[in-house]
Amino acid sequence: MLLEQKTTDFLEQLSSSAPIPGGGGASAAVGAFASALGLMVTNLTVGKKKYADVEEEMYELKAKCDQLQKDFLRLIERDAEVFEPLSKAYGMPKETEEEQAEKEKVMEAALKNAAEAPLCIMKTIVDTMEMIRVLGEKGSRLAVSDAGVAILFAQAALEGASLNIFINTKMMKDQEEAERLNYLADQLIATGKELKETTYDAVLKGIRP
Repeated sequence: MLLEQKTTDFLEQLSSSAPIPGGGGASAAVGAFASALGLMVTNLTVGKKKYADVEEEMYELKAKCDQLQKDFLRLIERDAEVFEPLSKAYGMPKETEEEQAEKEKVMEAALKNAAEAPLCIMKTIVDTMEMIRVLGEKGSRLAVSDAGVAILFAQAALEGASLNIFINTKMMKDQEEAERLNYLADQLIATGKELKETTYDAVLKGIRP
């Protein structure tokens, strides 16, 4: 199981010629790092008298970040799972009209599933970015730079996951479904960019001399 690997093992497999994990799984992994940094900010905030007024909110964010991190680990696995049927579909015979029709049918379903997985990654990343925005504003000032790193990681993961949608929707025959998936991805990118800019600018303003 990919989510049970050590980081070094995951990186070794990622850098190999094996088809999985790939860009989608890597994007989910980077999202997990972003949520882990968010979790660290909450841990450095709770229990401090200076932040007593936001302690209850920090505990809520702590639980959410912890769940998001678990979600990302499952999404690494999910991204790998949906690629296998697509890989097999590429190798299906297409000598006869019947084989061509069957291959096209299987390919279409596989492409849709392969695009849906990174879309789930993107949605989870945007949820994470919402958490990070609040942490950058209300979390410990000693860890505000970590909130900044987290939002940058999340932005990279978000746009990375989107590429794994677009490469699949480009090959889909069902243009209506492809456009729907592309639209959802574009909306998430736009939301993420706004969250990144707002959070990063506030962090930088607060720490740079």
